Amino acid sequence: MGEIKIIKIKSESEILKMRESGSILSRVFCFIKDKINIGMTTRSIDRMIEKFILDNNAVPSFKGYKGFPNASCISINEEVVHGIPGEYVIKNGDIVSVDVGVFFNGFHSDAARSYLIGDLINKEDQKLIDVTKESFFEGIKFAKENNFLFDISNAIQEYTEKNGFSVVRDYVGHGIGSDIHEAPEVPNFKQNRRGVKLCYGMTLAIEPMINIGTHEVLKLDNHWTVMTKDKKKSAHYENTILITNGDPEILTLNLEEE
Repeated sequence: MGEIKIIKIKSESEILKMRESGSILSRVFCFIKDKINIGMTTRSIDRMIEKFILDNNAVPSFKGYKGFPNASCISINEEVVHGIPGEYVIKNGDIVSVDVGVFFNGFHSDAARSYLIGDLINKEDQKLIDVTKESFFEGIKFAKENNFLFDISNAIQEYTEKNGFSVVRDYVGHGIGSDIHEAPEVPNFKQNRRGVKLCYGMTLAIEPMINIGTHEVLKLDNHWTVMTKDKKKSAHYENTILITNGDPEILTLNLEEE
C-alpha cells in the first residue's frame, strides 16, 4: 500500500501567518513586474527578488530546497518550470516565467507569473499567457468548501483545451503550509475520481502549466529545468489559496499587480 499523506488543516492563527507570508510574496510580483527588461540576465532578476524577500524579514523558500541554488525559478520560452537563473540575457519577445516561494514566521507561500517581454508581441504567445492565468481562475471557481479537489483539476483542463493549448501532466500543484510541499497533490488535468472533499482551512498552491504544443516534457541534465518536448513555448501561473466558507481567498495576489 502507498503512504497515506495527511492533509494539514490550518488553525486561525496559522491562517494569519500564511496571510502574512502571502502578502510579502504578492508584493514581490508588484515589485518586479515592471523591472524585467530586455538585456537583463535571469541571475540579476533572481538577485533582485532575493533582496526584496530578505529586506522584508522573510526567507526564500526555494533556495537550498533539495539543493536548488537560487531564490526563484526563472523559466524562458520552452522551459516549463524550475529554470535555474544564470547568464541568459532576456530578449525581445521572450516569455519569462517567474516562480517564487516565501517563508515567513513558520509558513510558506508559493506563486508564479509569466511575462511577455518587449514589443515583439506574438498573438499566440500573448494568448498562451492569458489562457494560463484564466485557467487558474476557472479552476478556483470550484475551490469551495464541500466541493471536491478534482473539480478544480477538471475545470483547468477543460478551459485550456477549449482554447487550443495543452496541460502539463508531469508536474502538479500541492498543499502548502509549514512545509513548501504538503498533501494533497493538485493536478491541472482531469481525473477519474473526485478526490478529497474541500474544507475550511485547507491551503493549496494551484499552478497551471500550459503549453502551446504537446503536453509532454523533458528534464534537462541539470536535474531541475523542465522543457517542452517539442520546444514550443510554455507559461505558468500560480497562487496560494485558502479554502473558506465561501469563495476562496487568494493569499498571494495584490490588486496593485493588475
